[in-house]
Amino acid sequence: MNDRPPTPDHGQRATGLLGRWHALNDWVKAFVIALMVLALGHFFVLRWVTVRSTSMYATLLPGDVVGVARWATWTGFRRGDIAVFRDPVQDDRTMASRQLLVKRIVGLPGDKVELRDGRLFVNGEAVADAPGRTRSYMVRLKRDADPAGLLHQLGLPPDFLQPDRTIVELPLNAELAKAIMQRPEVVSAEPLRGATGAPSHIFPYSPYAPWNSDDYGPITVPARGDTVPINAATIPLYDRLIARYEGNQLETVKNSLHINGVEADGYVVRQDYYFVLGDSRHYSADSRYWGFVPADHLVGRATFVLMSAEPGGGMRAGRWLKGL
Repeated sequence: MNDRPPTPDHGQRATGLLGRWHALNDWVKAFVIALMVLALGHFFVLRWVTVRSTSMYATLLPGDVVGVARWATWTGFRRGDIAVFRDPVQDDRTMASRQLLVKRIVGLPGDKVELRDGRLFVNGEAVADAPGRTRSYMVRLKRDADPAGLLHQLGLPPDFLQPDRTIVELPLNAELAKAIMQRPEVVSAEPLRGATGAPSHIFPYSPYAPWNSDDYGPITVPARGDTVPINAATIPLYDRLIARYEGNQLETVKNSLHINGVEADGYVVRQDYYFVLGDSRHYSADSRYWGFVPADHLVGRATFVLMSAEPGGGMRAGRWLKGL
């Protein structure tokens, strides 16, 4: 006598599901299929991101809705790409819940990146600025000036400046400075000097790297398979990479460094990393402040602006289907 339970009839179950699908109204079927296509497209083809900050000004404006090509995570990124990625610093959140950031890739895995008085060099060669790149300008306004019209012209939010100020700092380039000088309330617009000193909030937060936001590096971007040295001088560069991004236990035991309980003077990097900067260098928290972007944090490449919303409502003219 066979006391075993009957084997589930998967064919019958499939037939039942198929029958329920055929029983649905054609409009419901179309809606379900559309949702599935949108979901697949969102995760594998194209997704939309709204720009909130001024870190990529004036390439991207607050309120821009940007199309992000997801396939770049499989086909690869190029130097100069505008990348969208998960915030590497938000370790207390799951990857999916971390904030999305938008910056320009200036250093690929293995590249040597350096800033000299704000000028970018990669592998020893000067790199031309992106067309929209901006820096801090000191703008002097007339005493009774209302900066609202000026901010609107520049595409900046109304709360970007404090009220009742006649000397303001704005992200500009030579072209934008020339344009705002035509406004009656603007007296002058001059670029500020580059940064000086070695502030403690600059990555890798080490006396061995006395850099600032305009004079930075040289620093080599880690690549998968690289063996990086581990010692007192280099550990500030790689401790986050080893412990946070690649999940190892890093500790000091009797004046020596141990990885996963084993004394180490080197570490083999498991994935590629990237170095990113905002086009608005003086208004961007980027790799100069928190280090490298791991490859598994990348979401895609920003390819075009679909449309752009004004801070106070309405749509900006001239930013529909704008290529990047």
